[in-house]
Amino acid sequence: MKLLIVDDEEKIRKLIAKYAIFEGYEIAEAENGMQAVEMARQSSYDLIVLDVMMPELDGFSAARAIRKESNVPIIFLSARGEEYDRIRGFELGVDDYVVKPFSPRELMMRIGAVLRRSRVSAINEHECVNIGSLKVDFTARQVMLDGSELDLSPKEYELLFFMVRNRGIALTRDRLISEVWGFDFFGDDRTLDTHIKLLRKQLGDCARYITTLRGVGYRFEKNME
Repeated sequence: MKLLIVDDEEKIRKLIAKYAIFEGYEIAEAENGMQAVEMARQSSYDLIVLDVMMPELDGFSAARAIRKESNVPIIFLSARGEEYDRIRGFELGVDDYVVKPFSPRELMMRIGAVLRRSRVSAINEHECVNIGSLKVDFTARQVMLDGSELDLSPKEYELLFFMVRNRGIALTRDRLISEVWGFDFFGDDRTLDTHIKLLRKQLGDCARYITTLRGVGYRFEKNME
């Protein structure tokens, strides 16, 4: 497994590389966003650890450029943990958001969790579900709203697919996190809440199908017509 570590601070790159090599990963390094984008175009990586605040091209811009050509898993590193920044990252389709200062061991566990989730096969049910003006095609991995295809991030697809397959069922926060991010996910409830918020934004009027169950989790309603 090959990782690309992107950070303008060499000591941080070397620290992550030390732990990653010990875990058996092959490592490549980039010191800014521009270099990261070019390396991602020229080589294939299993995961990219991407700092947000960098010279020449910041992490958000680099992730946006990489996402135009690849769905490689991306973990953001940032000294800023505000909800706005986390939402920006998840809107770009990043898989995890780690706030500095961080534990290298925890980062390795997060990397492992993201890689395991990325290897899970896509949903293979030959099923297409229509709920109001929303059409969810599991086989094509496609979501249509009022006839137009939605451009969802990988985690938004997984979250919506799981909720739609279990529509009408109360889904606890723990179950949603374990099913979508994995039992070994090391984030917190804010990650789930952020993705629910982003998903509701994408679904427009159909956001009403996602009901918040206070103190429990969420439920995707079968029909609200």
